[in-house]
Amino acid sequence: MNQAATKDSRQSALKSISSGHIPARNAERRTYFTSIDLDRPGKQDGFVYFPHSPHDDAWGTIRVPLAVIANGEGPTILLEGGNHGDEYEGPIVLGELIRSLDPQRVRGRLIIIPAINAPAVDAGTRTSPIDGKNMNRVFPGDHAGTITEQIAAFVNDELLPRADGLLSLHSGGSSLNIVPSTIVIPCPDGPQFRRCLDAAHAFGAPMCVVMDNLGDRRLCVTAAMAAGLTCVSTEMAGGGGVTPAALDLCRQGALRVLRLWGVLDGNAPPATSERPPYFEMRGAQAYVIASEHGIFEPRAAAGARVERGEVAGRIHFLTAPGKEPVTLHFEEPGIVYSTRQYGIVRPGNTCAVVASPQSGHFA
Repeated sequence: MNQAATKDSRQSALKSISSGHIPARNAERRTYFTSIDLDRPGKQDGFVYFPHSPHDDAWGTIRVPLAVIANGEGPTILLEGGNHGDEYEGPIVLGELIRSLDPQRVRGRLIIIPAINAPAVDAGTRTSPIDGKNMNRVFPGDHAGTITEQIAAFVNDELLPRADGLLSLHSGGSSLNIVPSTIVIPCPDGPQFRRCLDAAHAFGAPMCVVMDNLGDRRLCVTAAMAAGLTCVSTEMAGGGGVTPAALDLCRQGALRVLRLWGVLDGNAPPATSERPPYFEMRGAQAYVIASEHGIFEPRAAAGARVERGEVAGRIHFLTAPGKEPVTLHFEEPGIVYSTRQYGIVRPGNTCAVVASPQSGHFA
């Protein structure tokens, strides 16, 4: 990973902060604590704690699992799972790494947060049951905010400045069926973007989608990209369960990326010598959005090829049987990247998303 200048500047800033020369962002408002020394060699497995004072625990805390595996010189890689609490493949794979990985196999440092949104993971919900917030829509966070905002601020201010790369493991969750894939965020920095594409290639998913989340910049990966890290995200199936094939892809893909980045011993042959097909989200027209409150009947499954104008599905009105269903259409050609898992829809819900073949040259 060729990020020497960026890493040096981040490390210099980090040293100044730790020595008290430069005040960290909202440093006086930080309340979290941990026994883990992020900069110590060896393997550490524990928690970071955030004060939480509900009715039944006046001086309580919310604890988020955190592990560091460090050995010698090399890059620092941040791995996160459980950003949404109903996405399970990532937390399973990262838990396996924490339990099984010998520090002698590491060349540098792994910082692992297997269940970053721990309250949501415990509840099996996309958003936190404590404050109702989506971890991936609150970055850079707020040290004086709600629990979800405090956790994001810890990651943003303590972990991203230490890291060279981010592997963010997501799945479709309860509400989506999604094609197993890697995701790369568009980036004006050509070398950084190519490093991200190389990581997506190494992961070995059947497709790579370049998407900007309709311009939303409140994601962990967008914060990491802005900090100069090499980043790749995943989507591993969905439907609110664990898919064996997606779990195995996630397990092997994570190891391949860590080997590519030089932080794990062994060579990193990609799953295939061919680059994965690249797709892109072409703005809002890639989304099939419900216009009515009813039950959505899809006409195309995830992975199907569709054309512009083709019927995406119909919304039925079960308690008004005399009312004709409303037909929704695809506005872009391509692959049905995801479909809604829940039958019931309300105006504004996304029923399906189309990923279109790239129109430019990403690789």
